[in-house]
Amino acid sequence: MNDKIKEMIEEIETMKKRLGEEIVKQEEHASYKIRNGYVEFEKEMFEKQKANMMHLWDWFKEIPLLQLFSAPVIYAMVVPAVILDIMLFIYHNVVSRVFKIQFGKRSDYIVFDRQYLGYLNIVEKLNCLYCAYFNGVMQYAAAIAGRTEFYFCPIKHAKKIAYKHEFYDAFLPYGYGDAYQKKLKEIRSKSED
Repeated sequence: MNDKIKEMIEEIETMKKRLGEEIVKQEEHASYKIRNGYVEFEKEMFEKQKANMMHLWDWFKEIPLLQLFSAPVIYAMVVPAVILDIMLFIYHNVVSRVFKIQFGKRSDYIVFDRQYLGYLNIVEKLNCLYCAYFNGVMQYAAAIAGRTEFYFCPIKHAKKIAYKHEFYDAFLPYGYGDAYQKKLKEIRSKSED
């Protein structure tokens, strides 16, 4: 990777950090605190939220019947997600020990906190739990796959790809054969950080 590309990647990372800080500033007015992993709202804010909750009967009346009947198909996807989650646990523990690859923490990807929102009824909270788990597992799987690819095959594709994980920009260019083995060793040593 040439110096110009490295510089641009560093600029992008700096902008992402600044964006994150700006989002945190904007959300400071939200009237909640996180204590011991639990979200606590100020009492007045929570009461306002509860006043905006749609009660179950009204909620069910608004849902089209076809959408309601599709719920078993949607919720059935939790079964393969749980199986994937178990396999990721095994993979993570074996591969990280054998190859000394540092993977992220599962808890950084699977986050349950929407159930504390007072404006969601019980079905909406259940939907949010499902989405948090399912999407979190998928993101965790993508992170593990990206980190694994960074270790074993850090070569960019010749064709454009729709999704680039966080390590992709550090990959070697497609067709880059000069000193590939040397560069691969350098990249692998970075995987152990």
